[in-house]
Parts: sequence; structure tokens; C-alpha cells
Amino acid sequence: MTLMEHAAAYRDRERSDLHAEPRVVPSLPVIGIDVTALSFDEHVEQIVGPARRSSPGGFVCVANVHMLVEARRRPEFREILEAADLVTPDGMPLVWLMRRAGSPAQERVAGMDLLPAICNRAAVEGAPVFFLGATQEVLDRMRLRLQREIPQLKIAGMLAPPFRPLAPGENRALVVAINRSGAEILLVALGCPKQEEWMYRNRDQIRPVMVGLGAAFGVYAGLQRRAPSAMQRSGLEWLFRLSQEPGRLWKRYLVTNLRFLAYVFRGRERSPLEVFD
Repeated sequence: MTLMEHAAAYRDRERSDLHAEPRVVPSLPVIGIDVTALSFDEHVEQIVGPARRSSPGGFVCVANVHMLVEARRRPEFREILEAADLVTPDGMPLVWLMRRAGSPAQERVAGMDLLPAICNRAAVEGAPVFFLGATQEVLDRMRLRLQREIPQLKIAGMLAPPFRPLAPGENRALVVAINRSGAEILLVALGCPKQEEWMYRNRDQIRPVMVGLGAAFGVYAGLQRRAPSAMQRSGLEWLFRLSQEPGRLWKRYLVTNLRFLAYVFRGRERSPLEVFD
């Protein structure tokens, strides 16, 4: 048997094992919503590995305070997170709570960091990546940076859909285009909750593993700034974003953060767990 035949047989066994016995991914509840309790590198492995085994319909939600509060408020959105293969802890408040609740070494798994990490791993594995979302300018700038920094990456396609809701025929054409591209990973940047709702609705038709990355495209393209590292570590990245777009974000952050704190302290009444020092 040749080396290529050995490799093909190994991949076939992996696919068979995957469908016969789904792997259990550890998680911890944060304000009642399960969040995946894995390291950053383990998250990347879970995202790129299953894609290479052609497991259709999988999707990943990159969760922050806003996303979890939406899931608590809206049962239909909670259903989406519960159906996701992974719910990564993007926001530092989620990380702190998970460390207190039983995952002391929990790392932050942010969309801004996942994007280059997934692309680097996909380049090594030879897994084509499709980019969906943002604007054509953002995608063009991303392509230039990716070609410069990760030249081995196979870009299966890039598409900036209209901001309005897609008609059924448009959505079907989009799904067909993605599947025909040969992509094994689909990175989606349509904004929360639009991207999560789109991934959930199309999970049975889309072949690549889908990952919702929110504003990560614009940051990677260099058109948006990311908070300094100190603000990221201290959980104040939301404040930096608020300073960039106060008119659009002030109400969302004010209401969302207060609701999150209310859920946290309401949970403390039912448990002796000290979530904060």
C-alpha cells in the first residue's frame, strides 16, 4: 500500500469513528448557558479537525456577554447556542466565571485570535477556507494580508452578501456556491445574532464547518482597531469598542452589561460559589 493509500485509509477510519461515536466536548454553564471548556489550541483543533473529516452541518458560536444575555432573554436564540458544536468563551467575564466554576486554566478564545489561528492551521492541513460577510473592501484587504502572511492558505472563496435579508432563492444560490467551492471551513462575519441565526438555519445544507466571527474581518483587514492588550486582559475591550462607536453601542452595552451582572448575582443566590474576589 502506498503512502497516499495509507493516508486515505486513515481518513476513512476517522470519518467512520466520528459518525459512530460523537466526541463529548467539556463545557461549563455561564449564567445558565453552556460554554466550551477547552484551551485555545484545543478549540482550534476541534474546528479544523472535524472540518477535515467532512462532518457536515457543524457550527461554532464565539460567545461574549452580549450573546449569552441574548440567549437568556430569547428562547429561540438559546436554542441556537444549544445546537452549536462549540460555544467559545470570547469575553473575559465568561473566562473568569469558568475559572471559578471548575476550569482554573481556562483561556480566552476570541474571534479576533481565532481567525488567524484557524487560517494558519488550515494552511498546514491543506483545508480550503471560505470567507462570508463584511464588505467587498474588507474582503479585498483581507485577501491581500492573507496572501502576504499565510501564502499557503487555500482561499476557496470570498463573498460579501447584501446587508438586507436574503430571498430564499438567493440563499439557496449562496449555499450551492459555498458547497461547490470545495471549502472545508466557512468563516462567517455577519454580526450577532444574524450570523448565528444564518448558520443555524443552514446547518443541514452547508458542508464546511462554520465559525461566526463577528467583527474579526474588519480588524484583520486593518479597517477597525482592536483594544490594547491590557484592556483585553482586564475585560474592558467593550469599553474600547464603545469609544469607537458610542452612538451605536452605548445602549447595547449599558443594558447588556447590567443584565449580565443581574444574571450572575441571581445565580449566586442559589450557589455558594464566589464568582468574583
